[in-house]
Amino acid sequence: MKKLIIPILAISFMLSGCAELQQVASQLPQGVGTLSNADIAAGLREALDKGIDTQVTKLTATDGFYKNNLVKILLPAELKKVDKTLRDIGLSSLADEGLKMMNRAAEEAVKESTPIFVTAVKNITFTDAKNILLGNDEAATSFLKTNTNTQLYAKFNPAIKSSFSKVGADKVWANIITTYNKVPLVTKVNPDLTDYVTTQALNGVYKMIAVEEKDIRTNLNARTSALLKKVFALQDSK
Repeated sequence: MKKLIIPILAISFMLSGCAELQQVASQLPQGVGTLSNADIAAGLREALDKGIDTQVTKLTATDGFYKNNLVKILLPAELKKVDKTLRDIGLSSLADEGLKMMNRAAEEAVKESTPIFVTAVKNITFTDAKNILLGNDEAATSFLKTNTNTQLYAKFNPAIKSSFSKVGADKVWANIITTYNKVPLVTKVNPDLTDYVTTQALNGVYKMIAVEEKDIRTNLNARTSALLKKVFALQDSK
């Protein structure tokens, strides 16, 4: 249940100047009313930095995607028949290896994302922060997605392609597709795995940032600094 603090703040943010905001903020619990516009923006930047550092870093580790059921990259629809056919003819280990290599490529490529996120977070304005703070549980993540998705795709796509080669996924999948296409009576396939894995990797990154954002919004113990405690007190539940 939301405190009366939320509708009061929502009205105050619509007012034209900082004076009105501070007047309303002064009525909040002790220690919260001293927040400035800069404090609120800084708090949201810290929350996003924490999400990026805590969750995105996990994805770059070995099995960061592959053993995380929230973001594990599964086969696209067009390759499910490939997977089934290989398993039916006794090549389950090859099918398993192909799936693992897609996730390995994503884990490698996500290392490219941090500088782009850092730039987006630095550019958060007070207006952005206000909208994020009073938004839903994924408002900060949505802000990041809007401001980074195009750049990240452009960065991830060649990184995924390079990662396929680096982790050996290109050879594994060349073997899989060649093996499958030799099976009698099957319709030959030639999927664009680079585009597919790029999109799935991006989805995984945003999903994990959303996990951290929700934790900060709903779990007092996740607010690991005085600033996070003060800023997110503005939208606390009872």
